[in-house]
Amino acid sequence: MSGIVVAAIAPHGGIAVAELCDETELGVAAGTRAGMEALGQRFEAAAPETIVVLTPHNVHIEGAMAVIVAGRLEGVVGEDGREISMTSPVDLELALAFLDGLENAGVPATPVSYGGNRPAEAAMPMDWGALIPLWFMGGRAEPAVPIVLVSPARDLPGETHVAAGRVIAETAARAGKRIGLIASADHGHAHDPDGPYGFDPASAVYDRQIVEIVRDNRLERLLEIDPAFVAEAQADSWWQMLVLHGATDGAFEAELLSYEAPTYFGMLCASFTPTAS
Repeated sequence: MSGIVVAAIAPHGGIAVAELCDETELGVAAGTRAGMEALGQRFEAAAPETIVVLTPHNVHIEGAMAVIVAGRLEGVVGEDGREISMTSPVDLELALAFLDGLENAGVPATPVSYGGNRPAEAAMPMDWGALIPLWFMGGRAEPAVPIVLVSPARDLPGETHVAAGRVIAETAARAGKRIGLIASADHGHAHDPDGPYGFDPASAVYDRQIVEIVRDNRLERLLEIDPAFVAEAQADSWWQMLVLHGATDGAFEAELLSYEAPTYFGMLCASFTPTAS
């Protein structure tokens, strides 16, 4: 089987990684860490040849999605002296195919690199939105699994993100490769009045909607959410999940593995498995 063989919604907060937690934090977000471990097992079983990560924390380009075309990704995430790091090759062939497909579909997209002018010499910083999910889902495999990194554009309409997801699925199928897809997503960020974004009841309302949508495998209902409400809830998940919707619509079974908001932001783990043909 080629094309997308496994997909996930996964959080990217440091508290999801045991190696980044102190003793007092290890009892917090245990459900999320169990969910991430389960996702890792599903990715390992599906054995993707390339993993596509949709991250909200890499390059932001006004009016266009960003597709990384550097030769490799390098990143470090640290918490109070504890850190994890990763280096991953980029599947440049697939990244360029995505760019061609997005252009043909009328989806604005821009290739992005960093450092060396030759792809083999260029190393793009890997943001925490990519590194933390990949810590569980293929990033530490030997040999390293190639990555394609895509960042959404929040000023583009929701339907445009759905169209991008369709392009990713169609291009993956034509490439004849087994592809894993990760929507890196933390949800409402205003659950705690002492958190950096303060308290807003919209965060809990938004997160309840997302849990219901994922549990019922109705990602199309994301389009019913007003982007202004997403901003009110201080969420950074809506756009990546819309791309996931476009890539999986009608052809994948969803399983909600965990949801919790142990600090100021909500974290959800869900797996998506192709339905039997």
